Amino acid sequence: MPPEDWSHLQDLHLSIVPRTAEEAARIAAVTAPPTDFSAPRAFEENGGGAATVRARAMADAFSLPSANLSFEEELQFRVGNGLFRRVWVSAPASTLASDGLGPLFNARSCQRCHLKDGRGHPPEGPDDSAVSMFLRVSIPVTEAETPDLEALETYIAGTHHTAPDPVYGAQLQDFSLPGHAPEYRLSVRYEPLELRLSGGEVASLRQPVYEAADLGYGPLAEGAMLSPRVAPQMIGLGLLEAIPTADILAYADPEDADGDGISGRPNVVWSAEFGAPMLGRFGLKAGEATVRAQSAAAFAGDMGMSTPLHPEGWGECTAAQTLCREQVDGGDPEHGGLEIDQTGLDLVAFYSRNLAVPARRNVDDPQVLHGREVFYQTGCAACHRANYVTHRLQDGGAQSFQLIWPYSDLLLHDMGEGLADHRPEGRATGREWRTPPLWGIGLTQTVSGHSYFLHDGRARSLLEAVLWHGGEAESQRDAVITMAPEDRAALIAFLESL
Repeated sequence: MPPEDWSHLQDLHLSIVPRTAEEAARIAAVTAPPTDFSAPRAFEENGGGAATVRARAMADAFSLPSANLSFEEELQFRVGNGLFRRVWVSAPASTLASDGLGPLFNARSCQRCHLKDGRGHPPEGPDDSAVSMFLRVSIPVTEAETPDLEALETYIAGTHHTAPDPVYGAQLQDFSLPGHAPEYRLSVRYEPLELRLSGGEVASLRQPVYEAADLGYGPLAEGAMLSPRVAPQMIGLGLLEAIPTADILAYADPEDADGDGISGRPNVVWSAEFGAPMLGRFGLKAGEATVRAQSAAAFAGDMGMSTPLHPEGWGECTAAQTLCREQVDGGDPEHGGLEIDQTGLDLVAFYSRNLAVPARRNVDDPQVLHGREVFYQTGCAACHRANYVTHRLQDGGAQSFQLIWPYSDLLLHDMGEGLADHRPEGRATGREWRTPPLWGIGLTQTVSGHSYFLHDGRARSLLEAVLWHGGEAESQRDAVITMAPEDRAALIAFLESL
């Protein structure tokens, strides 16, 4: 097969000023991998560029506006925050601006999944709800059911042929309005695993086993594939959105042409927002191209709220769930019959784009500097790319022409059987995940009150998260297992400084 060519993809969501040759040369120099590990790199402390805020040892450390917003933009951020935190109610209600929830939903507000704009968590036990975690579901499409791909203008080469469950849709909701049955209850149990490390250390891992229990609408379709998802942290999304597509694609190596064992692939998705293929950046498998599209998908799937991108008032209810579709919704005739109109969606998207990245801590600590060297020498930076310079935007703004340090290539990688969910999504296979950004990861305990990591929260520490790496990252994981204990401790100290 000829190599994939996505060079035609454009950043349709941005109005950009093309880079000059001089700027491109400066950017190449400042984003080159380090050769000296004896001191911090220039501007390394400011992970979000000029948008970075001072790190605060408080639960609201991820809830601050970008430092370079204007006064008017900060007001807009505050209004968006109000919508993000709003607790929605069922329709009809006397509070017309807050009704339209459900009928099926996972949470009553954005904030209840993204707790303090941070990371969600799996249920702590049988008496704990799964309010910040849910299961995606899809079924394989047989050859006889496969559509005529050449006739589909929206088809993206390499997309896996799956379909939503005919009764439950693409996402299972565990809450419902009175008179409606919730779709399921998330059940999770853990099987302990022990892994011996160098120096006599032993790591205790936990292998999760998930079940969609107490199904409210009959059994799932034959072959249903389930994928657990914990809500990710929200900081720096606008900066990720402003990275040039070409700069991300430059790191893609789907055939591992350089032989380093790393085969990052882009998830290219159809954008209903712009009517064209775009690079996927958001979601655990990079299934959405923009912050606005990601926000609209969450309103529909998580809360059953209609927006211009998902105008159905019943949210994710399928045609088989007739009572759900017949429920009165909260659509406002003055706003096109939508529960969240374009203005509201834009405000939430603006808020989400401008949650600031906190400054790094302890950047000049000798152990942290040594840990950064271990990070590079072990090969972690092959996927967790340190830095980029965002597009220069015609209208300026907080995301324009910033040197940022997200530590992600935003590409899909095969993470091995241990982390596989066996559920394809778009061009992503059942073993692939988007490299998650690492900025702010050391503040997870401070913000979220826990230290659960990975797509399903199985890892209870950063070390456990590293030890679950497999597939393309197997050699890096093995290096961490066998390296000197002081090197391993330094690596974790570096990650905690991010």
